[in-house]
Amino acid sequence: MSRWHEVKESSKGRGFAQPSRAHRHWHVDISYVKIQYTFYFLISVLDGFSRYIVHSELRVHMEEFDVEVVVQRALEKYPEAKPRIISDNGSQFISRDFKRFLGDKELTHARTSVRYPQSNGKIESFHKTIKRECIRKRSLLDLTDARKTIDGYIEDYNCIRLHSSINYLPPKDVLEGRKEQRLREREEKLRRAKEKRKQKVLENRKESKYNVNSESKQKNCLREPAIFPI
Repeated sequence: MSRWHEVKESSKGRGFAQPSRAHRHWHVDISYVKIQYTFYFLISVLDGFSRYIVHSELRVHMEEFDVEVVVQRALEKYPEAKPRIISDNGSQFISRDFKRFLGDKELTHARTSVRYPQSNGKIESFHKTIKRECIRKRSLLDLTDARKTIDGYIEDYNCIRLHSSINYLPPKDVLEGRKEQRLREREEKLRRAKEKRKQKVLENRKESKYNVNSESKQKNCLREPAIFPI
């Protein structure tokens, strides 16, 4: 009877196994954005390997159709990709139409465990970041202005902004397979900077020693000559 008393360790809350390359996992989520007393919906697709924002749109509605449009446009950017779609259990993601849409695209779908939203934490973290660093810092005039501002921030987020979870590299470098190259370049820059600092220290020491010797010689020259009795 002992086998009936075995305690099985739950895997809930641990998230998914990390992908080994780009376009293996695409995280999809919806976030509310308030602009001039009106709520809009930011729907984003994030690559789980590189943290690259594959596609993101600020939309007026958050229906299942809107999610399909965003995912479809993300797939159009990378036609060869067959990612696993990861989402929460929102009504848009559990609908039959969305399931049929993914089936037509030959994509698999994984939903986070109920009451464990951290399994989709990568995309949720991005939405928090864009609100903190972009949306809440600007006075957005209308939907058009908001879309333009968000698109500009995402371009910077993908190509310039350093991400702590990927060795402080821009997501685009990781997505396009330049991670190891960039890390080697960084190591080389650090090595050169270290050598330069070391050389500077040695030069300062030599200069300091030379100044001390020069001052000593000047003092000896200024001394009065010794007078000896005849």
